[in-house]
Amino acid sequence: MKRVGFLLKVRQDKLEEYKAHHANVWPEMLEALTRTGWHNYSLFMRDDGLMFGYFETPENFDAALDGMAKEEINARWQEFMAPYFENLGGQHPDEGMLQIQEVFHLD
Repeated sequence: MKRVGFLLKVRQDKLEEYKAHHANVWPEMLEALTRTGWHNYSLFMRDDGLMFGYFETPENFDAALDGMAKEEINARWQEFMAPYFENLGGQHPDEGMLQIQEVFHLD
């Protein structure tokens, strides 16, 4: 499994609403993530909205994104979530994920 970390920034005025939506992610979206190899997926957020995401996937970040791009439910979820993020420049959130390099891991 490959470990993937990424950053996104949630708008300050949308933090609580964003958290509420993630307490109730659509079941079809959860199924698509599992089906396309997103495992051990977690999101962490600072009070200012800076969010760190982590997941494990069989291949790599690009393959995981490509798998989700083929899922119709993902297009709907990304469109729904887009207004919650800063600095996307018209992209969907999954297109604006800034992958960060792993520099240490302890098993």
